[in-house]
Amino acid sequence: MGEPIVVGRIGKAHGIRGDVTVEVRTDVPELRFAPGSRLDRSGGGPSLVVAGSRWHSGRMLVRFDGVADRTAAEALRGVVLTIDSDRAGDPSAGVETDDADGDYWWDRDLVGLRALTTDGRLVGEVTDVVHTPAGELLAIGRPGGGEHLVPFVRDIVPTVDPAGGRLVIDPPSGLLDLD
Repeated sequence: MGEPIVVGRIGKAHGIRGDVTVEVRTDVPELRFAPGSRLDRSGGGPSLVVAGSRWHSGRMLVRFDGVADRTAAEALRGVVLTIDSDRAGDPSAGVETDDADGDYWWDRDLVGLRALTTDGRLVGEVTDVVHTPAGELLAIGRPGGGEHLVPFVRDIVPTVDPAGGRLVIDPPSGLLDLD
């Protein structure tokens, strides 16, 4: 078994039939929350099997097998949903795009990479990928402490080389300037 990958966190109950809101933490929610998908609970407990899911007012609503009412749904509030990394598959699976270059990675593929500038200067090591409504940010731990938050866009991060253990950033003026 591989390491767990977080795909969502259960929020409040929605309605009276057992639906819950889910804070989605995956780029492929249609795949992860498809009927029949088995999701593990971070910290243990029995797996949850998706009975159905749908988008409603910008939120993912999910119903799980065996969760038939609001009380049972509320008991799941705060549960972090994971899958085993061995079941993750190709990071581009389910992605519909005209961009055929295959530049898709799981967060775990990026964490630990050395971040270098285009002139070879070490910036630090990627410690996290922060998902925001505006896009992803790479949290890069500085060797002397602290961190840089770098937008994960091709213009700023032109090279990602997991096999080589590095990525290259071309920061705009001022991005890496800290006191």
